[in-house]
Amino acid sequence: MSRELTREEKAAIRRLVTGLCAYYDREYGCLPLDCECYMLGKCWTGAYCRYFREAVLPTNPALEAALTIEGPAPEMRPCPVCGGPVLPDGRTRYCSAACAGAALREQKRDYMRKKRGRTVEN
Repeated sequence: MSRELTREEKAAIRRLVTGLCAYYDREYGCLPLDCECYMLGKCWTGAYCRYFREAVLPTNPALEAALTIEGPAPEMRPCPVCGGPVLPDGRTRYCSAACAGAALREQKRDYMRKKRGRTVEN
């Protein structure tokens, strides 16, 4: 079942194609097809360019989930570190390994501050 893309999804697709797609050229469009890029005019979910689906789309996991899951776009929650979108799929709390590492460092830093505070008072 396909659905119409939201304005944000269309903008995200455009940013990915113009920024990361190796086949896209501003002057010529899609190099293998020698015409305008198919993904830039996309209005509905469904068929995607193979290169876009396999190489470019995985760089944005939130958009990938929204485009590949059937039905309405899934609800996203914000990452507690950077505010980026995170799929609520159980235990995942952060949008990337970098954010998870930053949160862990902050947690350890708070623990050590608290621990040092106790030893000073005693």
